[in-house]
Amino acid sequence: MRLTATSRPVLLDIGFYVVCATFAGLSAVWSEFFGYRVWGAISLVGYLFGLGQAVVGLVRPGLSGLLADRRTPIVLIAITGFVVPLVVLLITRLHGVLWSEQPEVWVVERSTTLLFHHGTPYTDLATLGRPPVVDDYTPYGPVMTVFGLPRALLGATSPLGDARIAFAVGAVLVVAVALRVAGRPVVPVRAWQLVVAGPLTVLTASTAGDDIAVVALILLALALLHARRPVACAAVITIAVSMKLTAVVALVVLAVAVAVLGRRALGKFLVTVVGVGVVLNVPVLLVDPGSFVEHVIRFPIGLGRAHSPAASPLPGNLIARLGPIGHDVSLALLLAGGVAMAVWLLRRPPRTTADAALRIAVGLAGAIMLAPATRWGYLVYPVVLLGAAIALRAARTAPVPEVERANVGSAVAVSSAPERRAASAGVEDTA
Repeated sequence: MRLTATSRPVLLDIGFYVVCATFAGLSAVWSEFFGYRVWGAISLVGYLFGLGQAVVGLVRPGLSGLLADRRTPIVLIAITGFVVPLVVLLITRLHGVLWSEQPEVWVVERSTTLLFHHGTPYTDLATLGRPPVVDDYTPYGPVMTVFGLPRALLGATSPLGDARIAFAVGAVLVVAVALRVAGRPVVPVRAWQLVVAGPLTVLTASTAGDDIAVVALILLALALLHARRPVACAAVITIAVSMKLTAVVALVVLAVAVAVLGRRALGKFLVTVVGVGVVLNVPVLLVDPGSFVEHVIRFPIGLGRAHSPAASPLPGNLIARLGPIGHDVSLALLLAGGVAMAVWLLRRPPRTTADAALRIAVGLAGAIMLAPATRWGYLVYPVVLLGAAIALRAARTAPVPEVERANVGSAVAVSSAPERRAASAGVEDTA
């Protein structure tokens, strides 16, 4: 068999599906969580189909039809990796099966009930009469309580009230709006694989879901940046930050990208961020400032009265396990990574929406790798954003206007009449 230039995407497909199938198989056999085992066993079907299709396409190139379409496995994986496992887990949850839902699910649902009854989604730990434990915390912003509304309204006996359904529906709708705002670009198969079919995406969506909703809002904010709508972009990314502080990295990158559009655009962006942030957070903050800070800020960074259970064999967590000094070193490395990211943004601000997506992906990957309390599942953010960067670059998105480097270097000030330049070359992979 002779390999040609057209074989490259198929070879990448084979590698992608081998990794995905291996991950699913290992999850099905060895995961300690019931939901992960269910997901692994069912999703393996879709990944094996994708692998088989890719191998056939390599051996017999030129085949056509639905079974030869490289998008077919993505649809199948969405079904076997998300829809079917979620239905199984919803049914088992009704029967009280342990770990049929991740803690994120019932924590979000509980936060909505607390908000209704106490005006804040955060438990006052001082009223517990005992030392707080991890399950007492709600490490999310006030906006996350929206996804617990179905449970609060429909009750515990309805599977439709599960927060995972709200997360998934919300994410799909947000991504659909993002595609429309971006002008309905032709999305490469490779981008769809990373965004939709990757194990981190479908596993997270079927077992937890909160991160899927947040990253979907980041994608919408990028689409609004592409459409040169800084006010709407600021509003959307502020909503994401008010759901989970993970989105702060995206807010910073988007602010720099908007600064390249001009001082006026940056001013509108910042005013909107402050205004929307105040509206969404201050009412809850005023009810119980101490609980807000303890749950939303101190706990996620490992400084709460109870320690986050988030732990994966990533550098930051491994260092933090060495004790108090290790925890301080991990935080110092995280801070150093933030400084390095800031220098990169100021010296080379994103010129296109694809550049912004790539910088957000890199920034989040660095934060996840260096944070003292972290999970490998959080890597869904950089993986999805890498897919978005591929899609945006392949679509030849309009560039952010050129700026004078000297002006960007000083407080990200930009020239009042920036020149425009041609978009950077897209990814040659037709995937």
